[in-house]
Amino acid sequence: MSTEDTQTKTICPYCGVGCGIRVREGDERGEMQFMPWGDAPVNEGRVCIKGGAATEVVDHEDRLTDPLIKEDGEFREATWEEAYSHIVSELERVRDEHGPDGMGFYGSSKTTNEENYLLQKLARRYGTNNVDNCTRMCHASTVWALRTSLGMGAMTNSMADLEEAADVLWIQGANPGEQHPIANSQYFRQAVLEGATVIQVDPHANKTTRSFKIDETERHQHLQPKPGTDIPLLNIVLKTILDNHEENPGEGWIDEQFIEERTEGFEHLKETLADFDKDAAAETCGVPLEDIELAAEKYAMANNAAIFTGMGMSQHTCGVDNVQNEINLALVTGNLGKPGTGVNPLRGQNNVQGTCDVGAMPNVLPGYQLVDDDEARESVEAVWGFEIPDEPGLTNVEISHEIGDSIHGLYVMGENPIMSEPDGNVVERRMREDLEFMIVQDIFMTETAELADVVLPATTWAERGGTVTNTDRRVQRMREVHKVHENTKHDRDILCEVGTRLFGEGFEFADSEEIFEELREVCPIMYGMTYDALGEEGIQWPCYEEGDEGNQYLYEEEFETENGLGQIEGVVHQEPKEVPDDEYPLVLTTARVEEHYNTGTMSRRSPTLSRQVPENFVDIHPADAERYGIADGEHVTLRSRRGEITVKAQVTEDTKEGVVWTTPHFAASSANRLTNDVLDERAKIPEYKAAAAEIEVGIEPADD
Repeated sequence: MSTEDTQTKTICPYCGVGCGIRVREGDERGEMQFMPWGDAPVNEGRVCIKGGAATEVVDHEDRLTDPLIKEDGEFREATWEEAYSHIVSELERVRDEHGPDGMGFYGSSKTTNEENYLLQKLARRYGTNNVDNCTRMCHASTVWALRTSLGMGAMTNSMADLEEAADVLWIQGANPGEQHPIANSQYFRQAVLEGATVIQVDPHANKTTRSFKIDETERHQHLQPKPGTDIPLLNIVLKTILDNHEENPGEGWIDEQFIEERTEGFEHLKETLADFDKDAAAETCGVPLEDIELAAEKYAMANNAAIFTGMGMSQHTCGVDNVQNEINLALVTGNLGKPGTGVNPLRGQNNVQGTCDVGAMPNVLPGYQLVDDDEARESVEAVWGFEIPDEPGLTNVEISHEIGDSIHGLYVMGENPIMSEPDGNVVERRMREDLEFMIVQDIFMTETAELADVVLPATTWAERGGTVTNTDRRVQRMREVHKVHENTKHDRDILCEVGTRLFGEGFEFADSEEIFEELREVCPIMYGMTYDALGEEGIQWPCYEEGDEGNQYLYEEEFETENGLGQIEGVVHQEPKEVPDDEYPLVLTTARVEEHYNTGTMSRRSPTLSRQVPENFVDIHPADAERYGIADGEHVTLRSRRGEITVKAQVTEDTKEGVVWTTPHFAASSANRLTNDVLDERAKIPEYKAAAAEIEVGIEPADD
């Protein structure tokens, strides 16, 4: 067989950019190899360090290869028949003893649309809406704000129209240079070469700051606010724009016609900002007022300005309001409904957009149809053949909070909540001590899997087929290689087997395409898609009818709200729920690095990636380092009210004085052993980006 014949085109398993890559099943040593896909639609052959190393986990020696059942506190190898029988028996027991809401179901952004569709259908056939996924940890507040104010919980625009149309790129709480490297190098950089200006708003200087040499030119700006002060910063921007419009009404600071014809709520915004004190707000942010005013002018005076938002905005107890203020900025300036504009969340994982699209959330069915909407629910019930609970379920963090009370069992597909959820020490204790039964299906023995009662060995990204949806709504096909590790199974096949054994019917699918055909029936935004139509290019939803080519940008004529109008709503500053004090005088904030990926289940097992960043670290400002007597490279203990971790100190001016910055990627030293589990009241997203902390020197690191 020729080299070409053994190559399979698929999608990188890491971030949400959705880069196409090729894999070759194996050389003479049997190891899978990465190959570039030169004409891939999103990345045109370019890959980042993670994409190039993605195949390193497929044949890793740590792969789970047999079902495991825990007996007397120890795992033993089991047959698939034993595992299935035990799972079905325990699921039936939990439902009989505690009702269907006694179970919680975790979907996964590392699996396909079809597999997440099956999981949420399984949960609802079981009788509960307690199903969620990791978007709750990253962009739940973004989805909420976008869906409520504009109509759809996704990027309004696309990467592809940046270089031709955008004049200003407003990047707030996001770091594409590190977290979406191909988007940064291919789309953002090209837009800059064509003349676009970058305004980056982030408490931490990073690879995005450096990739555009923001600190070295007056054209670009980096506004570096204190964590948790994004609302006052944007209110300064909005107040500057409104005041200048009042003083110079003909200069185009706002788009009066757009506001009049396509929005409502503008008067509320003006009332909210009527007595707003810009000087006091700038002091709160820790950013010079004149710098913010200059950024406001650049954005307002652009022909087309695009906002890119990230977890630095969403992971707050005021996350919905943070994103709402970005929407306000876009609406009052008319920067929506045309190329090179919009409010665009940069999604973190390979399929986090799709996992939400197909309904793996407690309050929506496929296509963001609300579970408490009778008409929507009945339309899905007509296809499924069973009744769906009509009350929203618990989010994943709420499920964790309820372990031992209303939650008695968990079904976890491809997630690692002990590391991904805030206050991880308490999450681990609850799972260890208070759960009656937990199923985990994954590719490695994760920290969560170690506490499970049944562990099922799943296939990796390269071995499974199906569809995934990238950050700008492009549904793309993943194509599986022929090789599958012995005795592992696809998540879709596991879910079909469990569903059939539990319910007798409704889960008899031969392959992913057959599942997708049913998904289309109940998901209006994907109804027009077929596997043949997706081809190698993919289609950006919404795609309502067969033959539609999808939409590169949304809202050209009207918004998808009840009255077709974009919703403006003034918001006010809310401090983080935990602020520095005498005992914990520092602000702790967190983010990802380019070389690792979320909880590190895959990236820490990649030799290439681990060589680059072998252990966790904390960035600390030189003034703080001097005050604490910390030397660069020294190991320190970082502590919050919830726990402590040992990390290496990096003394750097990338972070502000009084702010320390670290990552969630390493098990023993994960930032999420320290983060606060308080939630945004509406989106129920945790406040990862601001907690009170303390630091001390001279502690040896723990092994990860």
